[in-house]
Order: sequence, then structure tokens, then C-alpha cells
Amino acid sequence: MFSGLDQDKARLMRMATYVSTGVAVTLIVIKLVAWFMTGSVSLLATLIDSCLDALASVVNLIAVHHALTPADKEHRFGHGKAEALAGLGQATFIAGSALFLVLEAASHLLHPQEISAMPVGIAVMIFSIVATLGLLMFQKHVINKTDSTAIKADHMHYKTDLLVNAGVIVALLLASYGWPGFDPVFAIAIAAYILYSAWEIAKESLDLLMDRELPDEDRDRIKLIVRNHPDARGLHDLRTRKSGTTSFIQLHLELDDSLTLLQAHTIADDVEACILAEYPDAEVIIHEDPASLTEPKPVFAQS
Repeated sequence: MFSGLDQDKARLMRMATYVSTGVAVTLIVIKLVAWFMTGSVSLLATLIDSCLDALASVVNLIAVHHALTPADKEHRFGHGKAEALAGLGQATFIAGSALFLVLEAASHLLHPQEISAMPVGIAVMIFSIVATLGLLMFQKHVINKTDSTAIKADHMHYKTDLLVNAGVIVALLLASYGWPGFDPVFAIAIAAYILYSAWEIAKESLDLLMDRELPDEDRDRIKLIVRNHPDARGLHDLRTRKSGTTSFIQLHLELDDSLTLLQAHTIADDVEACILAEYPDAEVIIHEDPASLTEPKPVFAQS
């Protein structure tokens, strides 16, 4: 069962996926109408991107629902990696849309087409920017509260949409002044930025799937917390990773040889509480070692 705090985070994460899907579907409808009216390839770029936004948001919705499922007998560490899989899927969708966009833009660059109903296209892009800004603000709030990988991937994707939409407005304005060639040029530039966004999302997702260590600043903070405890004589074999919104922290705590098992256990519980005060969503495992028996470890295993 979730605690009250966990339930709040789960509610926020689910709400973020619902809002994201709703915004994407709304933008698909209005952009589809605007594209039919204008014929703009850069507007087509945003339509394709919104279609993938909707697909990615549905994937996120399913992944977040699965990731929030409590640990069970078959999945003792929970289901948090479903978020990383969703992020990897998003990166694939985004990269595919960018490549398709490059091909479409190249065709329009070789065979320029006149753009019509310019005011409609610009109005749709302004509406898209406003809707996307609202979604980004809400997603940022959810990320600050949950640190969800799936929501962060979705947030990064929608951040690119702001530049995409702004670029389309510029392209439409330039086309209205007799420079239709800028429309596919902007579309290609947008595609390049989308590919960069896909790489950033894929990199973070792969780090989580491959159990990459927490950032150095977090590891240093954990070491400082342990060493500041008055009864701790040191630590070694610090291992960390992240799955979904949960961080896993494991370490060997070095203690005086003369302590009883009960005393050592009490100190370890106290150190664990200190770590959890800084990392409330973590799962901490501490092994107590006599300080005199601590041996040098291989380089890759040292804390």
C-alpha cells in the first residue's frame, strides 16, 4: 500500500499523463484542420509531432500505471523501470518523426508550394504555444514533486514543441512575404532539434535501465551523511541506482569492534534514518562491518 505522500505522488503522475494526452489530442485536431487549409510543411511537422505526442502520452499513461504498481513476489524491487522503457519508446517515436519530417521537407524544398490561409496557421500555432506552456508548467510541478523519469521525458518532448511552434510562425510569416523556401528550411531545423531531444531522452532512459550510479553530488552527499554520524568509523562499497521514482542505496558501515550486535544494529538504523531524511523516496540497505576487519577493495568497488 502507498503512504499518504506516495499516494499524492501517484495521483500527480497519473494526472500529468491524462493532461498530456488531452492536450496532444486537442492539438492534433486543430493542426490537422490548419494543415489542410494552409498546406504548410512546417505546420505538417507540428501535426506529426503532436500525433507522436499523443502516442507517447498513451505509452506514458500505461507505463506510469504499471510503474506505480507496488512491489510483489515476482518483482521485489517494484516496477519502476517501466518508466525508463516508456522514455526509450518516446525517443524512438521522436526520432522516427524527425526522419520522416526531413524527407517531407526535402521534397518541398525541391518543389516549393504556395502556402494559403496564413492567418489560420498562425492562430493555431499561437493556441498551441499557450496550451503547451500550460502543460509544461503543470509537468514541472509534478517533476519537482515526484522526479518521475516518464514525466521528465514527456516534459522534454513538449519543451521542443515550443521551439517548433515558434519556428512555424516565423516560417509562415516569411512565406507571406514571398519567401516560401523558408518553410521547409525551418522544418529541417526543427527535425534536427527533435533528433537531439530524442537522444537526450534515450540517454537518461538507458542510464536507468543499465542501473547507472546516482550523480556524483548525490553519492558525495550520502558519504558525508554517514561520516558525520558520531558512531560511524567510515564506509565502503557504496552502491546506488534508481528505478522510477525510487533510489536504491547500499553501503557497508564501519563500526567499532567492541559494539554488540544490538548496538551496531541501532546505529545502522540511525544512519539509515539520516539518509532517508535527505532521500525520502530511497530504499536503504546497510551492512555493518567491524572497522578493524575492513580490507581494501578493488578499484571498481571502492566507495
